[in-house]
Amino acid sequence: MAQTLIGTVTSDKRDKTITVSITSRETHPLYRKQYSHTRKYTAHDEANEAHEGDKVEIVACRPFSKTVTYKLVKVLEKSHGTVALKEDINTVEGVNDKVEDAEEGDK
Repeated sequence: MAQTLIGTVTSDKRDKTITVSITSRETHPLYRKQYSHTRKYTAHDEANEAHEGDKVEIVACRPFSKTVTYKLVKVLEKSHGTVALKEDINTVEGVNDKVEDAEEGDK
């Protein structure tokens, strides 16, 4: 039976190809310290149905290209979107007015 892996999509920018990251916790054999190890796999996504942040299941198959040797079986969980942060806090209305008022009061 083919190897089945479950991971998170980290990139869907290429056409019909996704990058899946799989993180596992491992223990060092001598020092017994736990650390996380992340592996990246490229998988074929025929319908472009998986997007960044989705939890997916991939399976080993024949090589589609030099780096793509897995294909997408199904999307287990859709991502809830991303949070966009503001670039500059001074662009918020009212903040610049308060700063200017404070500077005039100092004079």
